[in-house]
Amino acid sequence: MVRIGAAREAKDAEFLELVSGHTGRLYRSACLLTGGDTHQAEDLVQEALGRMYVLWRRSAWTGGRHRVDNPGAYTHTVMVRVFLAQKRRRSSGEHPTDRLPDIEGRESDGALRLTLLDALGGLPDKDRAVLVLRYWEDRSVEETAEVLRLSSGAVRTRSTRALARLREQLGDSLAELAFR
Repeated sequence: MVRIGAAREAKDAEFLELVSGHTGRLYRSACLLTGGDTHQAEDLVQEALGRMYVLWRRSAWTGGRHRVDNPGAYTHTVMVRVFLAQKRRRSSGEHPTDRLPDIEGRESDGALRLTLLDALGGLPDKDRAVLVLRYWEDRSVEETAEVLRLSSGAVRTRSTRALARLREQLGDSLAELAFR
């Protein structure tokens, strides 16, 4: 009995180490995925970590034939899949707005961030996920395709189209904000 308790405590300590080392990156990626909605980003990170904890407790998963070599990257994968699954089944009564209160008085860097987040929020969910994985997390086309369960060609196509949409939305306003 003592041996089982010690093993569980060791697993919990390993999981806490994973959480403390990756929560910041998870949260930043979640903010981008949710279009800047920090509350939804926190929920997304919490859901991903909850699912990881359930997997972590399975001894076969962490030490057996299903061992994951990079739990941090796998946690990001779980988070992106949770995000896309929530978007597929969500028929929410929430309606996002294009106006934020008190934009006046913010620094130009803040205005740039808000403009980019707003533009990302206007993209379809899978396109946004492709851009976040490819350009924010700096993943390869193949890694992005694996996470999103798409072909490499589909990732390239979505990247090209999503970037074109961003350019259409931002036009010259991005250059104005970036060089103030």
